[in-house]
Amino acid sequence: TGVVPFVALLLLQRRPVAGRALLGTGPGCPGHGLCRSNVLEQTRRQVALLNATAQDLFSLYLKCQGEPFSSEADRLCNPGGIFFPAFHVNRTSERKEVMVAMYKLFAFLNASLGNITRDQEELNPTAKELLDRLHNTTKTTRGLISNLTCLLCKNYNIFQVDVSYGESSKGKSAFKKKQQGCQVLRKYVQVIAQAARILLPHLSPP
Repeated sequence: TGVVPFVALLLLQRRPVAGRALLGTGPGCPGHGLCRSNVLEQTRRQVALLNATAQDLFSLYLKCQGEPFSSEADRLCNPGGIFFPAFHVNRTSERKEVMVAMYKLFAFLNASLGNITRDQEELNPTAKELLDRLHNTTKTTRGLISNLTCLLCKNYNIFQVDVSYGESSKGKSAFKKKQQGCQVLRKYVQVIAQAARILLPHLSPP
């Protein structure tokens, strides 16, 4: 545990470990100079894209894992034991609360995608379409984190946020790695749909 600024968090995307950074405000926010003029619209597009492609990514992942995942997805990919960051905001929450909750969610997701991608590069190195999808999703997520960093800094002078990272699959069997990946991605499909419903109205122009 420890205080981890945004810049350091962006370097942790391939390290799915437990971590904590304290929420704080201050004059040294690193994101002030990073905002583009269209940052709100770009963030809207990124959230919408992740939501629109999540189910296809999950379906492709299942297809590439082979049996028994293809035929027993409901049993093997039940995400009951996968805990994404708590998401206690809704459409009526203040924009700042929503932005902080989103940052926690996508920091977690970014680390989880890095974990899944690493495993698939090892287990399915010839599954080019799946690996491309994973890389593209990760790229979009990183861009979204960068934009949320900018918005939190610029609008609220927040540069540190509580974050947590999921369980690493290092050292697990090939089957367990595949199962953890499909559980995380199924949970992702559910969570990103909820996140899009809540976040998109808050990103509308004033």
